[in-house]
Amino acid sequence: MSTASLRREITRLREHRPPRRRLVTEDRVEFANSIGIVPDSWQAKLLCSEAPRVLLNCARQSGKSTMAGLLALHKALLVPDSLILILAPVERQAKELFAKVAQAYRTLGHVIPADSYRKLGMELANGSRIEALPGTEKTVRSFSGVDLLIVDEAARVADELYFAVRPMLAVSGGRLMMLSTPFGKRGVFYEEWTEGHGWERYTITATECPRIPPDFLAEEREALGHWWFAQEYECRFMEAVDSVFTTELIEAALSDEVAPLFGEAG
Repeated sequence: MSTASLRREITRLREHRPPRRRLVTEDRVEFANSIGIVPDSWQAKLLCSEAPRVLLNCARQSGKSTMAGLLALHKALLVPDSLILILAPVERQAKELFAKVAQAYRTLGHVIPADSYRKLGMELANGSRIEALPGTEKTVRSFSGVDLLIVDEAARVADELYFAVRPMLAVSGGRLMMLSTPFGKRGVFYEEWTEGHGWERYTITATECPRIPPDFLAEEREALGHWWFAQEYECRFMEAVDSVFTTELIEAALSDEVAPLFGEAG
């Protein structure tokens, strides 16, 4: 190649070089803005929070999954060698949340290249990994040293899964976030919400979400009835529809002062 041809080729490459990748800001609200998301006030509070344990009791379509996805991606991009796990009761739900992570990653312009990229996970060139898994105890026991653990639809995950994943944070000091709409007065999400210690809690009803029109909610209230509407849109922990006795009645009937009808065997 002649000198003139070489100069022309260099000029062509300079003119067609890819756009400069944007740097990842430490400010998570600014990070959301860079993706085109203007957080609601509660979302901005969540993004700024450093609480190690977070419970999100939020109505459907309130944006809880989007915020969880942003926090997962921000952690992976900003902190090299991070391990982020996204768990959900079934693969479809895990895939949906990871899709929000992937969309944000594409919008940013792949600020850090991905060494591997799959429908349920990615590994970045900085050593960080994001893995989305269906929530069964057997699928998660091989992981350790988790920096951020996100449990989606937490009210519907099995209790044994919750007890299996908590030790993953013991050494790493990682963060745990559980997000869900309620699903009755049962399970670890309900128990942690009502009795757990050390949690930062968020309750966001549908009326607090500016993207859900009031007329839609009025239609849903009429179509679903009180029980389902209260659970899905008002974030209320309802008794199971087939319950004969309420949780309050059962708890009121228990007493340490009454001896058991039958003594211990032997």
